[in-house]
Amino acid sequence: FDRPEDSHPREWAEAYLHFAAGEKRSWLREEGVRIFPVVGWAERGDGRAEGHGNSVPRFHIVWGTGPGVLEPFVRRLRGLIDRGRVQVRFRHRVDGLLPGDDGGAAGVHGVRLAPTREARGRASSRDVVGEFEVRAGAVVMASGGIGGNLEAVRKAWPRRLGAPPSRMVAGVPAHVDGRGIALAEAAGARVVNRDRMWHYTEGIRNWDPVWENHGIRILPGPSSLWLDAEGRRLPAPCYPGFDTLSTLRHLRGTGHDYSWFVLTQSVIEKEFALSGSEQNPDLTGRDLRLLLQRVVGEGAPGPVEAFKTHGSDFVVADSLDELVAGMNRLAAEYAAEPGFAGEAAVLDVADVRALVEARDREIENEFTKDAQLALVRNHRAHRGDRIIRTAAPHRFLDPEHGPLIAVRLHVLTRKTLGGLWTDLDARCLREDGSVFPGLFAVGEAAGFGGGGMMGYNALEGTFLGGCLFSGLQAGRAVAG
Repeated sequence: FDRPEDSHPREWAEAYLHFAAGEKRSWLREEGVRIFPVVGWAERGDGRAEGHGNSVPRFHIVWGTGPGVLEPFVRRLRGLIDRGRVQVRFRHRVDGLLPGDDGGAAGVHGVRLAPTREARGRASSRDVVGEFEVRAGAVVMASGGIGGNLEAVRKAWPRRLGAPPSRMVAGVPAHVDGRGIALAEAAGARVVNRDRMWHYTEGIRNWDPVWENHGIRILPGPSSLWLDAEGRRLPAPCYPGFDTLSTLRHLRGTGHDYSWFVLTQSVIEKEFALSGSEQNPDLTGRDLRLLLQRVVGEGAPGPVEAFKTHGSDFVVADSLDELVAGMNRLAAEYAAEPGFAGEAAVLDVADVRALVEARDREIENEFTKDAQLALVRNHRAHRGDRIIRTAAPHRFLDPEHGPLIAVRLHVLTRKTLGGLWTDLDARCLREDGSVFPGLFAVGEAAGFGGGGMMGYNALEGTFLGGCLFSGLQAGRAVAG
């Protein structure tokens, strides 16, 4: 927090810590939300005790994933709808705020769109069939960030992370386009920290997309060998799952929009998880049989195997020569796509072999100088990682652990860390710091609180928590 406008984000960060350490667990449990008992340890950081990163396991997975979080709140909402206390107006596009007598927000106005039967995530018509106004004592902006609008992402891209990618995959649907933030700003609310954002480097193209350019994030364990597009191994702390923004910054300096994981079947079976409720049917469906298969069954989880079989970013081979040839084939196809400038990156099989063999030699060395392998062993000292997240160290060229696998990784848009400037009651603020009467902002639209409670960086597990906390703060403030 190094900007004058960071005073409110810092207050939100402090308040969130107290919420997370105190009320959050009991509140969620009272609501009916249950937590999977194995706690993950993502975003371990840059390798310094005083540096960025989670010092303890703190990535909690909800039993039921996203739908499991929504369930108790949707149940309550439906009850309020049935009792006539709440109206839900689908296909109503908000185009602006209605001004109140005090200069604040007194409601919203916009247009009604024609009904649609398009599937979730598919572009629907924008045919206007009427107009509407809704007047209210409070307007809560909960429209999300900008991650579905790639041009907006590029426009706000922080130069400290290098040049923005010419090609990315969308980790959120197209409706997460920043439009709500822009409407509030046009009415006089202040937006801060636009250049703070959180995008992943482990994105893959969804072979069965829900929305256009749909990307899925690999939630990786620590063992995959990470190479840039030209086959150079990434330096510390740019290891899988350690320091997202440092890795993004490094890769943006390579001149290429993608990188590679090189791994084995043993690694993919143990270490690959995919973001999204659809990609985790065991946890989402609360299916103990499927969950047991994930832990002790043979083969990778079904969704992971589907990506390995059908995904356009996967190469599977029995030899390193065959693997590198497949990687070069994908690189040539990527270069042939519209919008590509320059020549395809070509991997040299001898260089890749030298890296893999050097890594493999360290497997038998108990006192390895390979920092990544040392960290893999450190991961396995944590019971949760050893059981479900980290493969036993092995030689990648050992056929017992084959086949070899390469995965092409894209930058995947995800979170907006800045947003509408708010006080601790989630009330939007004007340019001069005064309260914008009647206008509140929550979740990603408010940078998860205050206009950026993460600062420049973030820790896995704080995004959803920030949405819940800011929503709770706004609800309590509106209710008085």
